[in-house]
Amino acid sequence: MANILVVDDEMGIRELLSEILGDEGHVVQLAENAQQARTARQQGAPDLVLLDIWMPDTDGVTLLKEWQRDGLLSMPVIMMSGHATIDTAVEATRIGALNFLEKPIALQKLLKAVQQGLTRAQEVARAPAIAPRPAVASVPAPEPSMPSAPMYAAQPPASGAIGIARPISNGEAHAHGYTLSFDLPLREARDAFERMYFEHHLGREGGSMTRVAEKTGLERTHLYRKLKQLGVEPGKLGKKNVGQ
Repeated sequence: MANILVVDDEMGIRELLSEILGDEGHVVQLAENAQQARTARQQGAPDLVLLDIWMPDTDGVTLLKEWQRDGLLSMPVIMMSGHATIDTAVEATRIGALNFLEKPIALQKLLKAVQQGLTRAQEVARAPAIAPRPAVASVPAPEPSMPSAPMYAAQPPASGAIGIARPISNGEAHAHGYTLSFDLPLREARDAFERMYFEHHLGREGGSMTRVAEKTGLERTHLYRKLKQLGVEPGKLGKKNVGQ
């Protein structure tokens, strides 16, 4: 779950983006102008900003320049506009914008750009700081590292334990015939769990999207989008008719 700031003077676009990103599990802050965006940034850096270019008080490119000048451009920023020229998009990218989306924004382009922005933010956050090491008399040889655990791997289900996740001592949990490692970053662990969750329900319901939507409390359109994002293919989990 990420904290995303949406800055746009059009109420309909703010509400639509808030609904889409909220369905993806993100926390969304809304700002209708540059001043509200400044206030939101002062309260803390969001994980990602979707910033409109043309706004009545201060345009998005000017606001981007302010954040860069003041050392506040510490998060990925994706610019949005329905009337910007190529020169404007290039300028925004030169200043520090990660991407540019042209309105009306296609859903898949939006989700892909957001995912790329959040991935970039995670890479920056994980980058180790380089600092000189103090001299020491001797340094013990490091122990060989263990190979990283897969995101989730098939395991034979324990008798009577279907549907129950049981933590065990080596930092893993078992559920529905899979093993989920607790050593994963939170977002990857959540995606892995959601994939296991939906595959379980699709298997139980014979691939019926209608019944799975009822079970999970999601609308069918949101369910289709979520499965595509997670790489889950209903047809391979027992579903015979796409429309059933």
